Amino acid sequence: MPFAARFSVKAPFLSILLLALIGSGVAPQTTAWGQTPGLTPEEIEDGWISLFDGETLFGWKAMAKNDWKVVDGTIQVTSGDVGLLCTTTQFADFDLKVDFKADKDTNSGIFLRSSPKPKSPSYDCYELNIAPPSNSFPTGSLVAREKVTPECEPGEWHTFEVRCQGPLIEVKLDGEVVSTLEDRDYLGKGFIGLQHNGGKVQFRNIALKPLGLKSIFNGKDLSGWKSYPEYATKFSVTEEGEIHAENGPGQLETEGVYANFVLQMDAKTNAENLNSGLFFRSIPGEKMNGYESQIHNGIEGDDPTKPLDSGTGAIFRRCVARKVVSKDKEWLTKTLIAEGAHISVWVNGYQVTDWTDDRKPDANPRKGQRLEAGTIILQGHDPTTDVLFKNFEIQELPERWPLNRVSE
Repeated sequence: MPFAARFSVKAPFLSILLLALIGSGVAPQTTAWGQTPGLTPEEIEDGWISLFDGETLFGWKAMAKNDWKVVDGTIQVTSGDVGLLCTTTQFADFDLKVDFKADKDTNSGIFLRSSPKPKSPSYDCYELNIAPPSNSFPTGSLVAREKVTPECEPGEWHTFEVRCQGPLIEVKLDGEVVSTLEDRDYLGKGFIGLQHNGGKVQFRNIALKPLGLKSIFNGKDLSGWKSYPEYATKFSVTEEGEIHAENGPGQLETEGVYANFVLQMDAKTNAENLNSGLFFRSIPGEKMNGYESQIHNGIEGDDPTKPLDSGTGAIFRRCVARKVVSKDKEWLTKTLIAEGAHISVWVNGYQVTDWTDDRKPDANPRKGQRLEAGTIILQGHDPTTDVLFKNFEIQELPERWPLNRVSE
């Protein structure tokens, strides 16, 4: 949908400011503490994450020599080699929204489930084209797969909405379905890439919602989880269907094990500067022995870029969160994607961690890189622990297929 339809503002003076900014072609940026560019609170609650923070190329990597840069809240490219700006994270099933503006002779595109350097859109990626009507595959077409010819005025902002779910791909341009594809040999997971082929193009409001997640907490009891009554933390289920952790230390552990996955969950600390965490790829039965995705909303002074104790979304002892965007006594939504050695974390839709574990492999994640499946553990940190958890959903990421095309 158009940017304006995705941005909810109630205060009259802010509405006037919003209209002025849209009229000028500049996307409003909402990167204050606790806010995420291009996403409403309702979208964040629904599981959407932002792939572009409006200010930096954090979470992206250029695969060719181009002049990719951030200009007025947009990702812009005007010259250089033919190639992609890729996410550093791979995704499998998802909804994707992105605004774009291209000059009349621009040749660009959005690559889905792609290799970093794809060889052909006919077999190792899906290329959603941005190109003039004279091109063999105009804007909205899936190159080498489906040609369409919708109206798309150059030099104006337009919106793609894409659903990739299993073998099905559906593309909307400005709210209208323009392309559909069913690929029985679908690729599984892959990167999202913004392409430069020729001419100037801009992108903004790039957001994604993972699909296919399944609940691992029934909201009624702790079925599917292992308790440790010998530890100090008491875990219980509230009348509201939340897991309540009190006292500590202690842990609550899933019975299932997971290696490569997308996890989404909500948490709330009930006092200032409480410390908790979510462990993953943990060694089953051992005390909090896994990678730890930190929960700690404290900051130095008033600066959210200076987290206390690594900050919510950090990989504790490995990678500090670049910004704290959650607050104590308020619900936060965390999205964690673990794929091979690469781990990325979003808090309230904002990416705070983009980390690759380049240590030597080791079955013990405290000593080295652990890629084996492990349990998920909720932490009771200490006697002050008073934390709520809810809405645990997970999707195990599929392998990319064919396997020999993953690194092309």
